[in-house]
Amino acid sequence: MTTESLNAHSAARKNRLNAGGMSAWGIRTLRSLTNNLVAVMVSLIMITPVYLVFVNALKTKTEASSMGVDFPTELQWQNFATAIERGKLATTFGNSVLYALAATLLGITLSALAAYVLSRHRTRFNRGIYLLIIAGIAMPTNFVTLTNVMQLTQLINTQLGIIVLYTATHIPLNVFLIYAFIESLPRELDEAAIMDGCSPLRLFASIIYPLLTPVLVTAAVLNLLDFWNEFLLPLYYLNRTDNWPMTLAIYNFFGQYQADWNLVSADIVLTIVPVIIIYVTAQRYIFSGMTAGAVKG
Repeated sequence: MTTESLNAHSAARKNRLNAGGMSAWGIRTLRSLTNNLVAVMVSLIMITPVYLVFVNALKTKTEASSMGVDFPTELQWQNFATAIERGKLATTFGNSVLYALAATLLGITLSALAAYVLSRHRTRFNRGIYLLIIAGIAMPTNFVTLTNVMQLTQLINTQLGIIVLYTATHIPLNVFLIYAFIESLPRELDEAAIMDGCSPLRLFASIIYPLLTPVLVTAAVLNLLDFWNEFLLPLYYLNRTDNWPMTLAIYNFFGQYQADWNLVSADIVLTIVPVIIIYVTAQRYIFSGMTAGAVKG
């Protein structure tokens, strides 16, 4: 083969490789653009309701009646003060804090105890109990039966009843997360503590519980966010307005024939601001805890 033919063959091969490389680069670019476009569209869909609430919270009653997307002619910052006063938000805020914190502390403590026992004592019976507990993640709530139970235990229309309900609804997810995390802890810790004379309760409280901090923080943040945004359970089981959380305070702005949508929007803004703050400050704990809890299970 002559030198000219070799050079021509090499040039043709190089052109084919370049064409293939350009084609692969074009496919990657198109895929990236498509993914970014989908992400932007989903973000716009998700942020539109938030935008509507924030905009209409700064309008007059007449301007907010249509819940439009246009900006207010003049910012009505006093809507927030009016919402706090008329909606009794000081009381409802205290109730929300009480329900969220009490249910979170009670829920993650009980879940950690249950997950530890079920994980360390791997009998067939305990495995069945574990599967029964985590089945609650997917099972729907039967409100008729739950109402009968609440009436029988005299917990309906009480703050304690709401705390118990909140706690019970999130135990399955908490146990699922904590159980997987405990599996990554070496059993030698338990054996060494027992040999040093630790009782089972002291072993859990002094050694195991502090090691669960990452997954406990994750579960606590997820619980707090859900409890703060809960609407149906307080609506069904709290009839007294003095016990309402912030999510039910919007009913204070609905009359028989009309609604103050500017105050409703202001109330919603004041309700979601704590959620945004909690999520922004604790999102790294959520991701780290979920990752750590997914190592085994």
